[in-house]
Amino acid sequence: MNPAPFLTAPATDALVARYQAVRHQTETLCRPLLPEDTVVQPVIDVSPPKWHLAHTTWFFETFLLGQYQPGYQVFHPDYAFLFNSYYNSLGSRVNRADRGTLSRPALAEVYAYRAYVDACMAELLGNTAELPEPFWEVLELGLQHEQQHQELLVTDIKYILSTSPLAPAYLPASSNAPVAETTPPPAAWLPVPGGVYRIGYEGTGFHFDNEQAPHEVYVADFALQNRLVTNAEYLQFMEAGGYSDFRYWLGEGWELVQQQQWQAPLYWVQQAEGWFRFTHHGLRPVDLAAPVTHVSFYEADAYAHWAGARLPTEQEWEIAARQFRPEAAAGTFVESRSFDPQPLPADAAPDQCHQLLGDAWEWTYSAYHPYPGYVRAAGALGEYNGKFMLNQLVLRGGSCATPESHIRLTYRNFFHADKRWQFTGIRLAR
Repeated sequence: MNPAPFLTAPATDALVARYQAVRHQTETLCRPLLPEDTVVQPVIDVSPPKWHLAHTTWFFETFLLGQYQPGYQVFHPDYAFLFNSYYNSLGSRVNRADRGTLSRPALAEVYAYRAYVDACMAELLGNTAELPEPFWEVLELGLQHEQQHQELLVTDIKYILSTSPLAPAYLPASSNAPVAETTPPPAAWLPVPGGVYRIGYEGTGFHFDNEQAPHEVYVADFALQNRLVTNAEYLQFMEAGGYSDFRYWLGEGWELVQQQQWQAPLYWVQQAEGWFRFTHHGLRPVDLAAPVTHVSFYEADAYAHWAGARLPTEQEWEIAARQFRPEAAAGTFVESRSFDPQPLPADAAPDQCHQLLGDAWEWTYSAYHPYPGYVRAAGALGEYNGKFMLNQLVLRGGSCATPESHIRLTYRNFFHADKRWQFTGIRLAR
């Protein structure tokens, strides 16, 4: 994990401002919630918002204040047990599935905890001359870590509210102007010549350790669709009996479809007037022009087979992304506060690759394994990525819940194949 270049020198004002901006964004995302909303944990994948608020604070307290602030006094001696996530190196902790049982500390006390740590961090950042280089690396990691939890907050809040029979809105629809109905351009295939390419992070800014060890890969000729699969296209798969025909499905996926009785993406509800989906603005008609999201890897793969195509590998995705320079036509991020991927304009250029960054995390047909030459960091921070490199699939590109400054072409997200609560979508390859 490398720091961004400006963090290698003590620029106190910029550091404090950036730290405060990231911390403020987390609290802004929680502001529309009732205190009761912040304690709920419907499934093990979802953490209560109150836990996110405290855990991200515990990270700075544990890895920075406790290490670099002489005489630092922890806010509460039990918080290390309550708000450690998965760091075995740092002792025992509340089981992940039991985070929703933490009615105490109260939400107000968690905010007091954040204010206490923020004040101590401001004091620490006000005396940068004595801080060694590892401090800057961990500070940057802490900020990136909190941005990861901001995305989780967006998706966890959606799941939490969706479980209520009242279908409450996180924000009223009036605060988010409805997207004008549009018909996206037909998907085009963009060819990429086969050959040897180099992938992995090689810049000077921050990156996670799972992006390290850049290396050469060989790929055969392939083509990538220039946009994400839309709700309308996925609905065609549903109406063609896609969820009832085993021929399109991997064995594990077909068993899961039958066990869970899946008939549509997560949050879709069929009513007399047609298909609706739960959103951050309540139950709303499915926008047929928008990218389909909240599908598992199994559903993405089944759709690809039905469409006569396949999912790209993560190597193909990165090679194509480097070739088509998606920074020039990035999609929707959390800063838009739409909290949903947006339709591609009808006049989008067919020879460009759209929505590669933002809108929806794109499933790839690549296992989440270490790159050749990867070395896991020593100590507790070595648990950040390395120990999860088994039985998961890589996703690329970010989503409408991702902070824009947090994503890059080499970013490797990872989830188990059955997960649907993130903004996961589909891009076809062949």
